[in-house]
Amino acid sequence: MTLYLFSITIGILGLLIGSFLNVVIYRVPRGESIVSPGSHCPTCGHALRAWELIPVVSFLIQRGQCRGCQTRISWRYPAVELLTGTLFFLTAFLSFGTETHSARLLLNLVFVAVLLALSFIDLDTFRLPDVLTLPLLGLGLLGAFLIPGNPSGWGSAFSALGAGGGFWIIARVYPQGMGLGDAKLVAAMGAFLGFPSIFLAVLIGSFVGAFIGICLLFAGRKRFGQQIPFGPYLALGAIFALLWGSQISKWYWAGI
Repeated sequence: MTLYLFSITIGILGLLIGSFLNVVIYRVPRGESIVSPGSHCPTCGHALRAWELIPVVSFLIQRGQCRGCQTRISWRYPAVELLTGTLFFLTAFLSFGTETHSARLLLNLVFVAVLLALSFIDLDTFRLPDVLTLPLLGLGLLGAFLIPGNPSGWGSAFSALGAGGGFWIIARVYPQGMGLGDAKLVAAMGAFLGFPSIFLAVLIGSFVGAFIGICLLFAGRKRFGQQIPFGPYLALGAIFALLWGSQISKWYWAGI
């Protein structure tokens, strides 16, 4: 019971963090402060009251409309909140089976939150801002050296250097298909996940990205050579590896 209550509490915290992530997703690409001014309607400037900021619930009460100008509110806002809450719950719940240090659990929650923000920013702008990727890389390295658990400090550093360096070379050789932002994101993923989870994350992200890209081509939504954001697929692989990477490794080696 304690496990479920704790995980649900973390999930509720995730709903609140998801509401803040919506601000980050909207303002960071525009170079705006994420602190000031307070939350408001981007169309009419209506300042949102406390009851209008309740994750998911406010969207339903207002029927997806701004109370000031009746402009439709994007479904993305409650979707980001629900997704963040769900992933926070899973991260907390699954951490109990691995004896994760409480400080590392907090670090993993930050990792998940920033990955979500980067994913939606990349979908909107085809950019992965340094203001998010570089601090994430630094936080992953610092946490690995200071907090007990996997990866270790040097394991984190070598994973970040190896994975990020590999993607950096690809971005230099083939800039049309890979950006330097992707390389920095992969380096941050390597810092948090270590070896071999970083390879699982990249494998999953590459496979899903290629599959979605092919589907978009056949559907006529994209053309050959047209840019496709890779960040969301890398983030998907990273979250999958974070939550289930150790179990997959155990199954793999047990099968051998």
